[in-house]
Amino acid sequence: MLTGDTAWHPPYKNEFQSSTPLRKAMIFGYGPLRTFMSIGHWLIWHFNLEKFRPSEIKRVKISLACVFAFMAIGWPLIVYYTGIWGWIKFWLMPWLGYHFWMSTFTMVHHTAPHIPFKAPKEWNAAQAQLNGTVHCDYPRWIEILCHDINVHIPHHISPRIPSYNLRGAHQSLQENWGKYLNEASWNWRLMKTILTICHVYDEEQNYVSFEEIAPEDSQPIAFLRKMMPDTA
Repeated sequence: MLTGDTAWHPPYKNEFQSSTPLRKAMIFGYGPLRTFMSIGHWLIWHFNLEKFRPSEIKRVKISLACVFAFMAIGWPLIVYYTGIWGWIKFWLMPWLGYHFWMSTFTMVHHTAPHIPFKAPKEWNAAQAQLNGTVHCDYPRWIEILCHDINVHIPHHISPRIPSYNLRGAHQSLQENWGKYLNEASWNWRLMKTILTICHVYDEEQNYVSFEEIAPEDSQPIAFLRKMMPDTA
């Protein structure tokens, strides 16, 4: 849903064209750096108490206190005992690895050229839960490592479904609502499509590429389109 999806809804054309620095930042963010975009979401949403419901504020404050306490105590201790390279190896790299994992999975879950984002007045919960997200098959070892996070559609039906029941829930959805589901297999063409086409919101086409709107600033997208494999 436009505006309601805080993580992956595409920017509007007027936002994209509002300023040159913002436009260039969006091109990098939704292009080469898209597999790390959860960092931006984390910075914008997770530290602003105004973005949470009143009932959540107390827990959010506790969470933030833990984060800042670790930064104040844990970081100096890591640097003291292991040096700055220890901080990079034992904190920064795992942190970046987590965000790459989170960004890439959720990007694939929620982005496809044929899946529209709809305004709140046009949005239908049941329709969005069934065909507004993507089930994507990965190599089995990745699915095991990530506790079947790729079996994503049941999660939108009910976030309380545990990981060990996701496949059973998905099979039930296939049997009863299969024609409404979006299913894919991970490949380079899938990633290339997301990174080079699925950019700016368009009411008729769902997405318009940065290259179509601002070709003079879209060299990073042209580079991805040229360098990324197109194999299915």
